Amino acid sequence: MSQQTQWDSSLAFIFAMIGAAVGLGNIWRFSYVLYSNGGGSFFIPYFIAIAIMGVPFLILEYGVGFSFKESFSKILRRIKPQFEIIAWILILFVFVVTIYYMVILSWDLVYLLSSFTFNWGTDTAAYFTQSVGGSSNLSNAGFLIIPTTIGVILLWIALWFISHRDVDKGIGRVSKILIPALFVIMAIIIVYALTLPGAGKGIDALLTPDWSMLGNVNIWLAAFAQIIFSLSMGQAIALTYASYLPENSKLIDNVLIVVTSNSLFEICTAFGVFAILGYMSTTAGTPIVQLVTEGTGLVFVVFPMIFNIMGPVGRVLAPLLFLAILFAGITSALGFFEPMLNSTSAKFGWSRKKTATVLAILGCAFSIPLTCGISSYIVGVIDSFVNEFGILLLIGIQCIIFAWFYGVERFIPALNANSTFKVGKTWMFIIKYLLPAVLIIMWAIGIVQLFATAKPFEVMMDVIIIVAVMVTSIVLTKIRPAEDS
Repeated sequence: MSQQTQWDSSLAFIFAMIGAAVGLGNIWRFSYVLYSNGGGSFFIPYFIAIAIMGVPFLILEYGVGFSFKESFSKILRRIKPQFEIIAWILILFVFVVTIYYMVILSWDLVYLLSSFTFNWGTDTAAYFTQSVGGSSNLSNAGFLIIPTTIGVILLWIALWFISHRDVDKGIGRVSKILIPALFVIMAIIIVYALTLPGAGKGIDALLTPDWSMLGNVNIWLAAFAQIIFSLSMGQAIALTYASYLPENSKLIDNVLIVVTSNSLFEICTAFGVFAILGYMSTTAGTPIVQLVTEGTGLVFVVFPMIFNIMGPVGRVLAPLLFLAILFAGITSALGFFEPMLNSTSAKFGWSRKKTATVLAILGCAFSIPLTCGISSYIVGVIDSFVNEFGILLLIGIQCIIFAWFYGVERFIPALNANSTFKVGKTWMFIIKYLLPAVLIIMWAIGIVQLFATAKPFEVMMDVIIIVAVMVTSIVLTKIRPAEDS
């Protein structure tokens, strides 16, 4: 059964895909990964990872979604009924990502509001711990951090409001507004950052190559991991969005536009981040190595500290930065939410509005407990497990299913039909042999590292997630699709 909903143009699809790809990881993760994995020399494994993983797998996802024009769960069920459970496991893992991602966005919303008054004070680490993200002290789990809780509720309402509409009127229209706005805001921040005293010091620290690190396998794994998570590969987002494409779409061209936009955004953002860190190092006399961190530490602790010493300019840059993160986060959250929305609607025969309403209520109900006094700790635990254990393994399994059980060559006519660039034997070799091998090796190494350092509470959380996902997947697989009833 074909999808009745459709993008009004490839432009809406491209903006939506860029929105799904460009997220928090581009802003607060890439610069750290680049700096800590050989600086300028990291670009070699980074671009190789794009060439042999990012572009080929996205082409596969576009081809699958465009060819079948059905939900992910229905696609795997059509290939082989026993595969449907694999689809639901992946979709549920991605829905879990949506649940904790909304909590991170809520932290940013709190900081966006705080940026107008700088009420994070001088001890920015204490502000984050006490008023926004909590700590790792398990005794604090019994209470909610109210500003974060309110933010989560508001953001889920916003997500529902956008997602319950047809994709073109909801996600498409919002992406056309937020993505250009995001790029303009980040351009302003980056250009100004490059004019700051000490900016050159930061850029030098970022780009100084350490060629000896190219022999370290962990650097290559870091590059492949960055591409997977930066492009939201294999999470059924690209596949679902591609299923809404009109005929005559230039699939391979669209992949190249999205990948190029994503990489340019994160590379330019890294320049801006390190220009600002160089300014802080020059002004405060703090070595850059002491300032460099990733994720919440960079955005919610180090940057407010820098804005504090910037004077009037900090009052302008702070709201712009947190607004940019909010825009990037919302468009990514829409992408994470869509596979669950699409597959659930198809499974039960519900309208898009009803499905979005039910899932938003469920998602919000699960997000709220994550705004407790150990919010940042518990989000970090879930994020590591879901990505390292669940999604990485399932990307490899998808490669095997589409390449070996269905036949990757069957997608080539649709991919090449209208595209300027073509795929052939090299692409098939990568999908059938190279990618599954790389992904399974990465998964095995990641699992060893994950559980070698896990604490009892973290293992308990991991077990709860896997049991919940497996049980729910079995139940959803057992339910007969709406058209079979």
